[in-house]
Amino acid sequence: MSRNKFGFSPINENDLKKTRRRDVGPMGAAVRETANSLSESTEDRVEQRRKNASDAKEYRKAQDEGRVLAVIGLDAIHTSDLPRDRLDLSAVASSDEMDELKASIQERGQKEPIEVYKDSEGRFQLKKGWRRLTALSQLFEETGDERFASVTARVDNSRVDRIDLYVDMVEENVVREDLTFAEMAQVAILAARDAELGAGDADALVGRLYASLHKMKRSYIRSFVFLLGALEEALPYPKAISRNLGVEVARKLRAAGTSEALKERLARVNTAEEQNEILAAFAAEPAEKPAEGRAKEKSESVKYEFHVGSSKITARKGECRILSRLDFSSIDRSKLQKAVEAFEAILREE
Repeated sequence: MSRNKFGFSPINENDLKKTRRRDVGPMGAAVRETANSLSESTEDRVEQRRKNASDAKEYRKAQDEGRVLAVIGLDAIHTSDLPRDRLDLSAVASSDEMDELKASIQERGQKEPIEVYKDSEGRFQLKKGWRRLTALSQLFEETGDERFASVTARVDNSRVDRIDLYVDMVEENVVREDLTFAEMAQVAILAARDAELGAGDADALVGRLYASLHKMKRSYIRSFVFLLGALEEALPYPKAISRNLGVEVARKLRAAGTSEALKERLARVNTAEEQNEILAAFAAEPAEKPAEGRAKEKSESVKYEFHVGSSKITARKGECRILSRLDFSSIDRSKLQKAVEAFEAILREE
């Protein structure tokens, strides 16, 4: 095709039908890549925020349930809110077992966390782990090593009844059978004196504190509650009293109705062996023989039995025994007392 004088040829209609190439130049490619990157980055950030929110929620839940461990300075932990489930803390603190625990922590570090909670003033109070806390305190005092200046602890932020704090405190050692009957009884006695708990009855508290134990074992603890309450400070070595000896002495004291003579004998002991010898001698003393008139009266007494529902009642002079499937020790003392008072009131009616 010839060109005109202006230097271009006429437009070819076939050229108009050709598709124009739209190749992306370097600048466009860079802009497009940046836009795609920003879009992906925004989606990633949104997903990360969702994950962070979920993780934060799970963390707060774990924290509230006491599943989060914290490192707390020893001077920030108090032991004044709950009584310890040990009768002689100074002896435990200086025992061979404490030296072994310290050696283990010094060599391998603290493997098991203690457990703390916050009191009404916001201070950390010890719930579990008195031996571990004491071992770390002694190590820090002896070595000055900063490794022992803090303790790994599980912080319990749950809102529980005060009785649950006592249960949690003793549960660990009870499960390990590491507490004597005297120590278990002492916890119930101290809990009964706790004004914040407001229970006031050590005998009834045994059923609540040691609900997981067999009822026979709870019966032994109640015998020791009575024994410690009857002899009080006259028992210098209560931990040394065996189960059978404590139960038998408590039974004899209940029958005797007084403990003054036994207290006088115990006032002169210097060792646990002497104490237990006196208790064993007291338990072995023969019961008082009934007077001749009383024996005759007993021989003339009669008894009869009958059933009310699932309960079997045996009646004789001076005694009315109720055998039932009910665990009377689990019933609140005030409720049981009202039932007995109503029982007596009906018997007094003409």
